[in-house]
Amino acid sequence: MKMKKLNYIIPAALAALGLFTGCGDSTTSSTPAPDDDHGHAHEDGKGDHAHEEKEEEHEHEHEEIALGTHDVGGISVEAAQGHGNVEPGKEGHLVIKLPYNDNGETVVRAWIGTDDRTLSATGKGEYAPSHDDFDIHAIAPDPLPNGAKWWLEIEKPDGTKTVGSIPLLKDVKKG
Repeated sequence: MKMKKLNYIIPAALAALGLFTGCGDSTTSSTPAPDDDHGHAHEDGKGDHAHEEKEEEHEHEHEEIALGTHDVGGISVEAAQGHGNVEPGKEGHLVIKLPYNDNGETVVRAWIGTDDRTLSATGKGEYAPSHDDFDIHAIAPDPLPNGAKWWLEIEKPDGTKTVGSIPLLKDVKKG
């Protein structure tokens, strides 16, 4: 008999707790926000679906400058750089398109600097299915070493890895 009561009390308590928690927004408002399809309120009145759409809209909204096609260990990759020139201690942005589509199963990592990664922070690519490419953000070392490049590590689903370099935007000849 006690188990049956717990089967009703625990879900009811969890549901009540859900009423007191929101979407993680700690701001308060004197006017109630409209409910979305899922029965909880959002300050913008748009619900979870609007948050997802907003994220998709911002994907690749920044200017990217083509760095060309480069051979990285026998793989011909297209590269573009966003956020302008790489600066010491600042975040750089690299977009990589592989010559094949495996729906993001390949892992792509990049860093700015030298092949040994000294003082470099490695960024892991985030696959963007809508563009079939990888967005990678990495912080440039400060000071930026002479001859610094984008270094790319491509790890295929079978575990094989290949490494190669791509020139920084400032080193690409504009024609």
